Amino acid sequence: MAGAMILSTSFVAPSASAGQVAPPPLVLSPNLTEPWLLQLQPRGTRRATAPVQRRQVQQPQVRRANWWSPRQQPVRQQPRKQRPSRQVAPQFLPTVVDYHGKHKPGTIVIDTNARYLYLVQNDGTARRYGVGVGKPGFEWAGTHKITRKAEWPDWRPPAAMRKRRPDLPVFMAGGPDNPLGARALYLGSTLYRIHGSNQPWTIGHAVSSGCIRMRNEDVMDLYERVRVGTRVIVM
Repeated sequence: MAGAMILSTSFVAPSASAGQVAPPPLVLSPNLTEPWLLQLQPRGTRRATAPVQRRQVQQPQVRRANWWSPRQQPVRQQPRKQRPSRQVAPQFLPTVVDYHGKHKPGTIVIDTNARYLYLVQNDGTARRYGVGVGKPGFEWAGTHKITRKAEWPDWRPPAAMRKRRPDLPVFMAGGPDNPLGARALYLGSTLYRIHGSNQPWTIGHAVSSGCIRMRNEDVMDLYERVRVGTRVIVM
């Protein structure tokens, strides 16, 4: 077999007449992949055909920047901006400390520079709370007494404050949105108070118009421990 096989058939071509050429014999090209032909090949020339493995290429996922955009563009994630902390710094959380000062038990001492309020106790200790104090230009010092206590107090901003802040209301009923918070301790005949706050992250800072701010949970604790007539010393 030399690449092609000539098959003889019982068909007999008619004799060529004068001047005519006989047609060539019929040649059929075999299909070399037929199993019966492969068996005719020598064993040394057989080769197993390995299945072709197709590699799947994973395309990167791309989404449209705008659904109406005809082009698909990868959207880059913008780094999130860090929000300012809304938590009180740990050093301004309530604690009990040793007290060696000269003031009697039951006295409230406020250190506006260190931003601490101390309630002097009987056993040589003091309960210490973090506070917010008056901003520059609104600092003050003095000795007063608590003349009134109020739960969820109403707020009437003074005329001088409303002049500086025309956006402030004339009156605001007590409640969670009220800047005076959950409790208020009024100091003498002044406009100053020790009160709660709906902005606890301001504790430890000089932010008020002279009042002493506390966390709501802290001023509620202090409220239950003191009475009207308690002496308050602001330094």
